[in-house]
Amino acid sequence: MLPVPSKFTLVVGHGEGSTPLNAFDAALIDAGIGNLNLIRVSSILPPGARFFPELRIPPGTLTPTAYGYLTSSRPGEVVAAAIGVGFSSDTYGVIMEYEGFCTKAEAETRVRAMVEDGFRARGITLKDLLVLGIDHRVEKIGCALAAAVLGY
Repeated sequence: MLPVPSKFTLVVGHGEGSTPLNAFDAALIDAGIGNLNLIRVSSILPPGARFFPELRIPPGTLTPTAYGYLTSSRPGEVVAAAIGVGFSSDTYGVIMEYEGFCTKAEAETRVRAMVEDGFRARGITLKDLLVLGIDHRVEKIGCALAAAVLGY
């Protein structure tokens, strides 16, 4: 079994590229996680995991990450992504990610509601909530990305 992460951070990034994959890579680099091997995880924050504004993770590390992203090749279009993490006082937390053709503020509002819904569905009380979002106006091929990066 893999170890349980004990800390996490939230990051956002945006970028342009010559292909959708290059735009995604540029967004990862902008977010500071472009040199990690991300392992995409679903929506549960381990009990007791603590928030750190920055995690120093060596390049190439296998890194559990919940993320949402959106790319577009329509110049002038706005793409956005947001990540939300809700905390309970006595158990695990819930992570939600949102991406859409909207502004940063709209993405943050939607992900906040998603976290609240996730807590209601599980029958646990939401104590606190962190949300971070970003938007990007596409020039050629653009991407917006938001992520919760888990660490040890």
